[in-house]
Amino acid sequence: MMGGYGMGWFGGIFMIFFWIAVVIGIVFLIRWLVQSTRGGAGSAESALEILKRRYAKGEIDKKEFEQKKKDLL
Repeated sequence: MMGGYGMGWFGGIFMIFFWIAVVIGIVFLIRWLVQSTRGGAGSAESALEILKRRYAKGEIDKKEFEQKKKDLL
């Protein structure tokens, strides 16, 4: 047995695969954490939705709403 390691050179290959899997797992975990703190990609409001919400709240008047809507579209 090669130096008493038991699995021979297969142990080294499996260890490389193990560490690659660990690194990939850490990368995916970090990406997931970053996305969840930013609200994720699916929760982003479009500019038109923000404009409609501001108009509905009374933050902008009809003239400004129509002008900005025209600029967006």
